[in-house]
Amino acid sequence: MKILVVDDETVVLESCKKILNSEGLEVALMSSVDDALAALDKENFSLLLVDIKMPKRDGLCLMEILRKRENTIPIIVMSGYSTDETINEAKQMGANAFIAKPFTPEELLGAVRKAIGKEPGK
Repeated sequence: MKILVVDDETVVLESCKKILNSEGLEVALMSSVDDALAALDKENFSLLLVDIKMPKRDGLCLMEILRKRENTIPIIVMSGYSTDETINEAKQMGANAFIAKPFTPEELLGAVRKAIGKEPGK
């Protein structure tokens, strides 16, 4: 299983990679929506983990583009701005799960399990 993680913060990207790799998952890291779209055009991913607030285009923009393309990839949204409005907007855009930053490894893995409907790496 391959997961695409999109965030403009290197520390978040590296943390996600470390946690997900420890569960036997393959991870690709992108720091922008444009890079993520290019990766999604080239490869198939089982799950998308995306930050909401990023420079230029944000995670909600990425979700909107994917839905217009009828891409049904499961999406976990993460944000340091976890207001009710942000959470509701992400869910309306089709997010399968929402996690607030900073998150623990257990919170990330729980969201992954919820989004894909099984244990990571199985």
